[in-house]
Amino acid sequence: MKITSIDVYKVKPRWLFVKINTDEGISGWGELVSGTRTETVAAGCKEMGQYIIGKDPRQIEDLWQLLYRFFFRGGPIDMTIVSGIEMALWDIKGKYYNLPVYEFLGGKARDKIMVYSWIGGDRPSDVAKEALIRKEKGFKAVKMNATEELHYIDSYKKVEAVLERVDSIRKAVGNDLEIGVDFHGRVHKAMAKVLAAELETYRPMFLEEPVLPENNEALAEISAHTSIPIATGERLYTRWAFKDVFKNGYVDIVQPDLALTGGILEAKKIAAMAEAFDVAVAPHAPYGPVALASTLQLDVCTPNVFIQEQSLGIHYNRGFDLLDFVKNKEIFTYENGYVSIPKGPGLGLEMDEEKVKQVSLEGLNWQNPKWRNDDGTIAEW
Repeated sequence: MKITSIDVYKVKPRWLFVKINTDEGISGWGELVSGTRTETVAAGCKEMGQYIIGKDPRQIEDLWQLLYRFFFRGGPIDMTIVSGIEMALWDIKGKYYNLPVYEFLGGKARDKIMVYSWIGGDRPSDVAKEALIRKEKGFKAVKMNATEELHYIDSYKKVEAVLERVDSIRKAVGNDLEIGVDFHGRVHKAMAKVLAAELETYRPMFLEEPVLPENNEALAEISAHTSIPIATGERLYTRWAFKDVFKNGYVDIVQPDLALTGGILEAKKIAAMAEAFDVAVAPHAPYGPVALASTLQLDVCTPNVFIQEQSLGIHYNRGFDLLDFVKNKEIFTYENGYVSIPKGPGLGLEMDEEKVKQVSLEGLNWQNPKWRNDDGTIAEW
């Protein structure tokens, strides 16, 4: 079996799908992160994809190394391309052998996968109301952005606003829902220490990205101010970036993003490293259906995954949602806060290719917000 061609589809609300075709009529799907560089990523995927035309798609490790080992390597653009292609190769291999991907990676290690739901949006509001809705739908956990803009040193009024939002959830649902609090890299070290200490009383499930990944050395100081588990990793790629996170010992949960970190097998390697350091895994997956389906394959065979992000109804999805491009929508059915083990071959996903092609004709120009502090300086989003 040989790879014959690669198609890239730019699809609203902010997704990039890659389809790899073979001479035996088997195709596989992957997903890339546009990350405000849609045209660059799409062009890069077509350019890098030429290296694997004519190759056997089942030789996934070798093809990964071929795509990764350039003189200048890494970075979010190259790595999301490698990741999306890798997902598609696994999809092909699973379909060829009529097995789910997780069967190649050790087999089933659980009966179901716990998922959480986003609430609150970019500028978090009405979180108590939304938390109640999620509880009624059976979810056991939610995640919210903690803050809006925060300067290096900022007002305690903003700290109080964070505490009031989390408090409103606890008053609405008690301890029936776990609460993940995402700092989203918007918070600098000094304010992160304050928030981590103040949030202690509400017993969050975790604090996510308390600081930007380039400031991960600050996690040592932040962790000294709280017993809340600290999570990070969505912007890191490959096991080499995670190596220092584990060695430093201040992270309790890693969150590799399979559409960025290197794909399914690379995330499996990262999860194995995490297990060796007694660290939990909660993969990042706020994007489209292919990325989530790929991540569920990892979850099935990885015992230190304890919960999974999913994007159904997330605030980013405007116009189209997770299920709109999927024929077998039952793959993303959540019951009592869990999703079932995927059954089909490959990624277990049946994409609606006609719908993908139709919507891709509308174009895609997604940009993340650009925020400023009150004094006009650029703020993190």
